[in-house]
Amino acid sequence: MHSEFKNWHGTTIIGVLKNGAVSIAGDGQVTLGQTIMKGTAKKVQKLKPGGLDIIVGFAGSTADAFSLLERLERKLETFPGNLSRSAIELAKDWRTDKYLRNLEAMLVVTDGKDLFIISGSGDVLEPEGNIAAVGSGGNYALAAAKAIYETEVSSEKICKKALKIAADICVYTNHNIIIETINNKK
Repeated sequence: MHSEFKNWHGTTIIGVLKNGAVSIAGDGQVTLGQTIMKGTAKKVQKLKPGGLDIIVGFAGSTADAFSLLERLERKLETFPGNLSRSAIELAKDWRTDKYLRNLEAMLVVTDGKDLFIISGSGDVLEPEGNIAAVGSGGNYALAAAKAIYETEVSSEKICKKALKIAADICVYTNHNIIIETINNKK
């Protein structure tokens, strides 16, 4: 992490794909050092490029994440209906562009069919087990979601329970949970 961002912590983002629905949830805490700066940040956004439903959750610098969201929307307009290609093109730009490669954020993104983690190192990962998690409490939320995945029917319930568990453990994660869902059940 760049030295100017080393004291910024906070957020847990989790995405779960189950039974034709994909949910992404995030907490609202932003901290600087040992101080909570804000507890109600909205780090899960619903985008509608070309009428397509896309949900993005981000961990890291908020300003950097919004720059990446704008770029992702442009990629989705260039490659309509193709989240996979848009994510790959964003990751390539993020890794190679002189300005973008300094951005400090990670994204969890879905179109209701696919679920990806996009990072600044050029990675576009489709997580195993239909669960993606990033951020300071990401590993806690991932473990919790894996433990309850088979016992819960709803992707929303899995996200909510996993994020609550992460918030109980991670000091950089709070219980102010925002969840967005795309339901493709017919």
